[in-house]
Amino acid sequence: MTAPVTVLSLLVEEMNRGRITVVDLTQPLSPETPVIELPSMFAQSPGLSVEVISNYDDNGPAWYWNTLTLGEHTGTHFDAPVHWITGKDRANNTTDTIPVRQFVSPACVIDASKEAGQYPDYILTREHVQAWEGVHGKIPAGAWLLLRTDWCKREGKEAFLNASEDGPHSPGFHPDCLRFLAHERDVVGVGVETVGTDAGQAGGFDPAFPAHNIMHGAGKLGLASLCNLDKLPPTGAVILAAPLKIVKGSGSPLRVLALVPAA
Repeated sequence: MTAPVTVLSLLVEEMNRGRITVVDLTQPLSPETPVIELPSMFAQSPGLSVEVISNYDDNGPAWYWNTLTLGEHTGTHFDAPVHWITGKDRANNTTDTIPVRQFVSPACVIDASKEAGQYPDYILTREHVQAWEGVHGKIPAGAWLLLRTDWCKREGKEAFLNASEDGPHSPGFHPDCLRFLAHERDVVGVGVETVGTDAGQAGGFDPAFPAHNIMHGAGKLGLASLCNLDKLPPTGAVILAAPLKIVKGSGSPLRVLALVPAA
């Protein structure tokens, strides 16, 4: 008796035949991984520190494991709505209560790598998104909008954070673009290659930090410090982005994977 053919069995078959590839969108996580730096009057989120519990030694002769200390928003990480004050009163707003269906969603990828390479403070606007839709079709409800900037290819903490006396300089979203994505396109969230979902200079926007303020206020999600977005097509990929199920968690480091049709 042969097993029935299902959508899932076809998916496995397509993966086994190399017709669907798995792309890792996750930065390696180590004590050297940069984390966002806030003004000195605010508490800082720690980077990763690792302490060995045992390493095949007297503390554990047959096993190796570590204690990890890190902030929820370290490395490639997930932002839940409760992370921002505008989302604190929404239902199902924490990493343990968000419906898991939202962790598996299609992706729309907008390539602004050339623009961000020429101008670090590049801002994606509603008009940019609509122009993209004119070529690739309307962004479907429940999709991730991923902004490719090739920022992940910057080497070293200083280049990645790109801070000067007036604060960090990195690409991001215009507030009107985020309102459009959240309310007119009903995306599941936005994802970026930078250390956080907001542009470096977004503290001076109206409202300040709109990728947090607007998106989380609308119950939307965020992904930051992604990589390999240059390996995704504009449409057609499916993203698996499940945070740790931390009770009352505002976010979590996670492994973000993309299922991509083979070229």
